[in-house]
Amino acid sequence: MASFKAQLNQSLQLQLSLWLTAIVIILALIAGTFSFVTSFKEMNEVQDDLLRQIASLFDADHLPVAHHGDSGRLANSDEESRVIVQYLTDPSVNPNTRLVDGELPLIFPANLADGIQTVTVENESYRALVKTISNNKKIVIAQETGVRNEIAESGALRTLIPFLILLPILLLTNTILIRKLFKPVLTLAEEINHRNEQDLHAFETRGLPSEISPFVIAINQLLEKVSQSMRAQRRFIADAAHELRSPMTALSLQAEHLANAEMSNQAKERVYILRQGLERNRHLLNQLLELARVQSAPQSRSKQVSIKNTYRNVLEDLHALAEVKQIDIGLIDGEDVELITDEADLFILIKNIVDNAIRYTPNGGKIDLAIKDLPSQTHLIVTDSGPGIPLADRQRVMDPFYRVLGSNEIGSGLGLSIVQGIAAKMGWHINLDFVDEHLKTGLMVTVIIHKPKQ
Repeated sequence: MASFKAQLNQSLQLQLSLWLTAIVIILALIAGTFSFVTSFKEMNEVQDDLLRQIASLFDADHLPVAHHGDSGRLANSDEESRVIVQYLTDPSVNPNTRLVDGELPLIFPANLADGIQTVTVENESYRALVKTISNNKKIVIAQETGVRNEIAESGALRTLIPFLILLPILLLTNTILIRKLFKPVLTLAEEINHRNEQDLHAFETRGLPSEISPFVIAINQLLEKVSQSMRAQRRFIADAAHELRSPMTALSLQAEHLANAEMSNQAKERVYILRQGLERNRHLLNQLLELARVQSAPQSRSKQVSIKNTYRNVLEDLHALAEVKQIDIGLIDGEDVELITDEADLFILIKNIVDNAIRYTPNGGKIDLAIKDLPSQTHLIVTDSGPGIPLADRQRVMDPFYRVLGSNEIGSGLGLSIVQGIAAKMGWHINLDFVDEHLKTGLMVTVIIHKPKQ
């Protein structure tokens, strides 16, 4: 009950449906009641007119009134539906004398005035018309009110049939109409829900109701402000990294020249540490530039790209880094797969996965690159013999500059963040698993690429 109230407070569509339903039901009840009462009165008036016509018939044509021995109705007819016609007073009839069929005449009060009135006789209510006919005698034409009311109610209830048929149809029509009118809102919500964080282009306002357009225009203005802010941030990162690259390269060259000079062992050790720091900063600047490029707006540079060729280019680029740690790195033999994608983005994605694997795989370890082609998906798989990533850290490692606690490896914490950024832009999915689930060791990174539907 509480959840329904909360949903009611939050849903304009539900509120509108309930209000319209309540209004339709209330109006139907009012109209039905009015129709029933009016029809009931009209049916009673029709039956009163019937009594008047019968009285006129007896008066004009001098028809005989029911006499001693006449029951006043046909054999096998319904007693309650009969119309009784008799003299108001009949001295010749002894009230204690039975009629032929075992009935007594009704004893109406002798002082009844001419006209239609409701009379109670022998604890039974009658609608009676008293009229003085041409022979100066009064006749009474009567009918039980229960029968009259039953006939009137039956006729009045028939007038409610259209309301009973139209009410559910009207409620169903209201529901369908409200859903149709709110469909643009649901479509807009779906479009917002399916966008990624990089897709900040304005929403289309054509075809939207005028009540929703100002809201969408306000969202578009907000998206433009966010887009400008993000562009400024990316531009700052890219400019800063680019400006720092030249002096960092100069420092690296100076450190390299310094290492070739004659100096003490202690000085050489200090120069080695300096060169390591410079190399780490140079790598960070390169990754910052890659991250700024990945987070920029998607560009239409897609073409057919061989995954195996991309793997080979990455291995050539990182071979020296793997050789330093004597890591056995290679491509598992198998069929090649070609993708329609941005070649530079695919190269950066695989390079950062492999670079991350090299940095966290111990000396003498192993790294394999593989392709798994499925009917609806293509998997790019990179496995290593490193420590792997604990389950608790798998979501966080995608954040910029986050590094798993206890790791002594040199790195910036941007590699997997760049990978996640490219995957999000391409609509791909990154899955992290242990190579050995039992020992909880080794990292297997799988890039899941959905094939377009044929």
